[in-house]
Amino acid sequence: MATEYKKSLPRPVNYEVSKPFWEGAKRHELTMPRCKRCGHYFFYPREECPDCLSMDLEWVKVSGKARLHTFTVVTQPANPSFREDVPYIYAIVQLEEGPKMISNVIGCPIEEVKIDMPLETVFEDVTPEWTLVKFKPVS
Repeated sequence: MATEYKKSLPRPVNYEVSKPFWEGAKRHELTMPRCKRCGHYFFYPREECPDCLSMDLEWVKVSGKARLHTFTVVTQPANPSFREDVPYIYAIVQLEEGPKMISNVIGCPIEEVKIDMPLETVFEDVTPEWTLVKFKPVS
């Protein structure tokens, strides 16, 4: 990467719980926690299954396929370091496996963004330590 990344980066409250997600992103793999007891996939990462409360969890690679659940067009960012990026899409996507997650939709003119549009995962290596998970329309 030629220039230094100067935007805000994720600051997980409990990095150890979400570490497999960030390590997967570095490998350009989307991973999610899944309960070994009931099979429920979930996101955000936590120490127990939100469905059955089991702590018997595993991290698994998921398809990276999603649909746009909802979105907003950001024209006035909360953090000034994102001012050059406006307008951009702040979205909730629903993964094929079930969980919803917050991300950005990229690679598409804003006027073409539609609820329920099919998306796929893309990875943005912003620093040697951080890779961000984003989504683009399926081509």
